[in-house]
Amino acid sequence: MYPRYVQPLIVEALADRPVVFLNGARQVGKSTLAKSLISTQWPAEYVSLDEASALARAKRDPQGFVLGFDGPVIIDEIQRVPELFLALKLAVDRNRQAGRFLVTGSTSALLLPQLLNALVGRMEIEKLQPLAQCELDGTSKNLIDIAFDTPQLSAFRPSRTVVRDDVVRRLLLGGYPEVLGLATVKRREAWFEDHVIGLLNREVRDLANIDGLADLPRLVRLIAARSGSITHVADLSRGAGLNQTTLNRYVTLLEAIFLMERVPAWSTNTTKRLVRSPKWYIYDSGVMGYLLDLNAERLANNPHLLGNLLETFVVAELRKLSSWSRHTPSLFHFHEHSGREVDIVLERRSGEIVGIEVKATGNPGARDGDGLRALAELAGDRFVCGLLLYAGSETLPMGEKLFQVPINALWM
Repeated sequence: MYPRYVQPLIVEALADRPVVFLNGARQVGKSTLAKSLISTQWPAEYVSLDEASALARAKRDPQGFVLGFDGPVIIDEIQRVPELFLALKLAVDRNRQAGRFLVTGSTSALLLPQLLNALVGRMEIEKLQPLAQCELDGTSKNLIDIAFDTPQLSAFRPSRTVVRDDVVRRLLLGGYPEVLGLATVKRREAWFEDHVIGLLNREVRDLANIDGLADLPRLVRLIAARSGSITHVADLSRGAGLNQTTLNRYVTLLEAIFLMERVPAWSTNTTKRLVRSPKWYIYDSGVMGYLLDLNAERLANNPHLLGNLLETFVVAELRKLSSWSRHTPSLFHFHEHSGREVDIVLERRSGEIVGIEVKATGNPGARDGDGLRALAELAGDRFVCGLLLYAGSETLPMGEKLFQVPINALWM
């Protein structure tokens, strides 16, 4: 089992909260992590709502189901019976003892109003994401913490040089645990196909009864082709042949099942020269590679595809790192109407920011840092540093507070 760096946060939350909700995509390893807690740090009973008998009991009598457990319990895939949320509230109101319930779900907590309304003030939410590259390699340094704490040249030197084939392999594998153990491209493609079909059929049906499920695979591929781009709903609506109301509903569902995400634009609220539209990303680079039928040969011959896939990969890695970073920054993008842009802006609650630009080239030019310089100028004293992550092997200065850093600094 790979180390999951969010695990200490879950254990801490169980020590003082009656309910902890472990949120994450289907097949990301929630059940495995929950069961490992039982055997190592948190003895509890385990029940999965994927089991027909448990599902039937929970639907028939939600309150009796919850009250039937004497000690701590893990309820896996709780989104399948939303009525359990109110039953948990009643149980916690009777006994607020810490660590009573660890529940898991494959739907974003923000789109489960029954959960949030019932358990506000009683629950902590922790997100489990696909494996980060540093979890795969067993390295504990967090590039986000380094950037906010010690932004100097020596801090950003990874322990090994970049090997292009290794980076491409990581992009196409992504971070889902089961994929990593499959020996051939054919078996990995079969897994990704089952995963996407399962998300669109099972998880969407659990969330909403909608017509037009046949439209979703085509829509997902259109979004994959735009991953890393500023995407306007009107343009995608025309491409998908869907009205904007239907499209917005579908996109909300795709975000809820962790198939895609939108990264908002960063703004100082004092300038009108910035683009305010979000950028759209597929949640995992391996899934994106499957949806677009990408392989090492196609990426070698198409720099645009490689750039979009690499940016999608980096955004996913930074999202994972931020979940256990000491600084827990939010992710944004920066884009001026003049064309200068920064792929990712990390912003702490205190307002300090780090800019990160991603380039697939091994030899970036002087103009490739223009977006970071524009961001530094606009942010002023709030700007901690800017990193240009690229496919080379040297860490180099690019100007005041600006560094050119090998891509493998994300995990080395």
